[in-house]
Order: sequence, then C-alpha cells, then structure tokens
Amino acid sequence: MTTIQKTKSVIYKPFIKRVWGKRQLLSQLEKFYPKHFNRYFEPFVWWWAMFFDLRNKFWTTFPAYLFDINEDMIITYNTIKNNANWLIDELKTYPYDKDFYMEIRALDRKDNFKSLSDTKRSARFIYLNRTGFNWLHRVNSSWFYNVPMGKYTNPTICDEENILATKDALQNTIIKNDDFENILTYAEKWDFIYFDPPYDPLTETANFTNYNKGWFGKEEQIRLFETYKALDKKWCFVMLSNHNTDFINDMYIGAGFRKETVLAKRAINSDASKRWAVEETVILNY
Repeated sequence: MTTIQKTKSVIYKPFIKRVWGKRQLLSQLEKFYPKHFNRYFEPFVWWWAMFFDLRNKFWTTFPAYLFDINEDMIITYNTIKNNANWLIDELKTYPYDKDFYMEIRALDRKDNFKSLSDTKRSARFIYLNRTGFNWLHRVNSSWFYNVPMGKYTNPTICDEENILATKDALQNTIIKNDDFENILTYAEKWDFIYFDPPYDPLTETANFTNYNKGWFGKEEQIRLFETYKALDKKWCFVMLSNHNTDFINDMYIGAGFRKETVLAKRAINSDASKRWAVEETVILNY
C-alpha cells in the first residue's frame, strides 16, 4: 500500500492553464488526503492538479487511472505520455498570430477533423488553451470551440520542460476517454478516488459545465452520488469537491458522509484584493 512521503525534488504541475485552477485549493485539500492507499482514480481529470500534487508527495509512482469524456484532452495526455517529443516539435512551429489562431480554432468545423493525427490534435488543444482568452475551454451550441484569442505578451506556447515532466508523471497510469460511472469496473478496496465534477450551479442562471459536449445537470449529479455510494460499499477512500449548495449537501450529508468546507477565489481580476471567495464542499467517506 502506498504511504505518504516528503516531496520529491522534481515538481510536477498541470501544463493546462486555467483561470480558476484547483492548485489554489491544494493547501486546503491536502489535509484530507488518506495516509495510505493502493491506487489512485480521478474520473474528471481535466487539469489534474490533485494528481500532480499526489505525485509530488509520494516517492513511489503509484498506479493511477485517469478518466474523462473530453476526447481531445484524453488524446493530449496520452500523446504526452507516449510521444512527448513529437508534440514538442509540433508546438514549436505554432506562432502567436491571430490568423493562425483562427485557422487552428476552425479545425473542428472541418469534416476531416477526426482524421488528424493525435499529435496535431494535441498541439491544437494546448495551443488554444495557451493563447485563448482567459485560458477558457468553451463550445457553442454546435459544439464548436468558440473562445476568442487572448491578448498576451509573448505567451509560452510550448512549455517543453513541463511537458517532459508531465510525461514522467504519467508513467504507470491508464488514461481513458470514459464516463465516470465506469470507474466501478476498476476500483477495489483501499483505492483512493477523487471526484472533481462540473459543479452544481450557485444560481439558476450560472452554467460553467460546458467543458465537454454535455450538460452536467441535476440528473448527472444524482448519478455521481449513486456512484459515490457504490464506491463506499467497496471500501474505497472517496473524496468529492463541489459548490456548497443545498442540493449537494442534502444528498451527501443526508447519506451520512462527512462534509468539510474550503474557500476558493472565483472573480476574474488582475487585482487579487478584488477577487471574492466562494465556499466549496468537500465530501469524504473516511
């Protein structure tokens, strides 16, 4: 069984940029990590901040299963794991240029998009993240990427050092384009699972769940709750993050699970003093 250890000399971190990244919460969340576990599962990987943080805190390269339904993201991580040098060579040819940005952004409108090589789809995914406005990932009603180009000064398009470090971190992992519920096929006693799903909206009009081709509404939150309970019966260690809403709390606390609260900054502003904090719920079965 894997045991917590001191931080390694190599620091792993997400290579995908995000305006509201999970890294800001790690100092609050790490006190809830189990002290021992067998394998790690993260069914909503996206930025993977917790996965990388766990890699930093353990000497051993513990087995990890990383799932998500966003196909391009999964292709990108598998490309880094298996063909990082090809990806780096491709990214080095991408300029920070508006015409090029619009050309790359429009690729998903073309009939041959699915036939592009994994290297090119991965390079596109990273390029749009690094050069798009506020590092958003957003699609329109036709499920085409529609984020405008950001206004940056010489953005880092190819972070070669971090890509190679990510390749190292991804060894001994299985990365799958799969639904979170299918974790039940793999998870066993003493495995550690972290759920960081699209959050329950704080208001009826708020919707920050369109990172994939689907709406993660109340029905999906309930399906996730049923999956959580099934994992609890398997004697897994399970942690879940979500907004601190009555809907989420009523489900999990009502079922007898433990609740903790952390604070996350949410407003977009270059002045940190003008950002406001939102309470997040952390649900634990241990």
